[in-house]
Parts: sequence; C-alpha cells; structure tokens
Amino acid sequence: MRGVKKRDVEGVSPEAPSFCEALEASHPVWLRRGDRSHPAGGLSRRELVVSGFTSGCALALTQACGRNTAGDAGAVSVGQTSTSAAEAARELDIVLRVNGEAHSLRLEPRVSLLDALRERLGLTGTKKGCDHGQCGACTVLVDKRRVHACLTLAVMVQGAPITTIEGLAKGEELHPMQAAFVTCDGLQCGYCTPGQILSAVGLVHEGHAKTDDEVREEMSGNVCRCGAYSNIVAAVQLARRKGIAS
Repeated sequence: MRGVKKRDVEGVSPEAPSFCEALEASHPVWLRRGDRSHPAGGLSRRELVVSGFTSGCALALTQACGRNTAGDAGAVSVGQTSTSAAEAARELDIVLRVNGEAHSLRLEPRVSLLDALRERLGLTGTKKGCDHGQCGACTVLVDKRRVHACLTLAVMVQGAPITTIEGLAKGEELHPMQAAFVTCDGLQCGYCTPGQILSAVGLVHEGHAKTDDEVREEMSGNVCRCGAYSNIVAAVQLARRKGIAS
C-alpha cells in the first residue's frame, strides 16, 4: 500500500502553495514586499495573515448565508415573506366617521388611526407624542370610549363614530371641558391638552370623576410634561359639576 501523506488526507496537493503563500500572492507587489513607503505597506507577515483570515471568514459566512437563503427551505420562507408583505401593503377602501362627517379613504391595513387622522384628513389637533401608547397625547373618542389612536388601526374603527378635539366645540362655543381647562389654566404648553381633554370627557361619561383621586387614576395614562396636573384635575371637576354633554 502506498504511503499517504497528511497533506493528501487534508485534500491539499503537495505542490499547492500554503495558505499564507497564496494569500500573499493574491496581494499587490508593494504589499508582498512590505513597502514601508505605502500607507498600508508596513503590514507584517503576521498582520497580513490575520487580516486575510478575517476576510476569509467573512466571505465564508456570506456564502453560507447565501446558500441558506437560496436553498429550498429558504426559498419557501422568502416567498412566504414576500407574499405576506404584498398582502399587508394591499390598500383597502374604508369609511371613517369623524366628528359627524363621513370620509372615504383608501389605506393600507397597517395605517394607524392617528396617521389617518393627521396625514390623510388633516386633523392635526390629535397629537403624535410617543407613538407607543404611553403618553396619551393621541387620545380620541371612539363610540364615546377613550382609545389611543396610535395603537388603533384605522380599519378597526371604520363606521364607528370618532370624536377628535376638532369636533368638541360647536362653532365658536367651546365644549364645557375645553372651557373648564381655560378657566382653571390646565393648558400649559398645550401639546398634551387635546388628549387630556378627550380623556377627561371620556372618563366623566364613564362616571369616573367622583373624587380627585379617581380623576388622577383614570387620567394616569395621559402624561403632562409641564406639570399641570393639579389644574387639570380642577378643570375636570368643574366640567363635571356643570354637567357636560357629548
């Protein structure tokens, strides 16, 4: 039996250059000769090998990822993802009833009620704060119930009566809750005020304004960065005593 060399077992021809020799041979002359006058020519043999090994690993990983993506199982997954994305992007015809007026819109199913109100209907009184349902600046009423417009898809509330801050006043006459906020100076900078007022109207209708503590608890989801909380509580109680209408 012929003797088998270790390099043959590893699949490397005895005549083939070593990895380092091949790596050096693949680089420009100035780099192989360690040309110190070139900005990158000062690489030592060790640095060159390390650099080449890192690049080789990156290339191998890229090729492996490419094979997985192009494989049978990967092709099914990619196809399913593309199909789902196309279905999600398909626009729908819906009708939003906002402040007593019906609006026909063509929207993608993923569009939030907040974006539909602000970007499509131009009702910018509803504010975009955190866009994660944590600050309450986007609060509107749907069927007289408080909802975060940023967490509500527009298609979910089509046909339901929606009230925004623009729909509270009757002409030049402010809604009692708006008037109470003005009287009690619960406005401060005003950015959170539309959401505060809509939330206050909702909680009074729900019968949750019997005490100041109850008002604070029920409005804890509406964040005021100016610190107008005490005046807001006073405004809610004033409006409740006067009796507010939807």
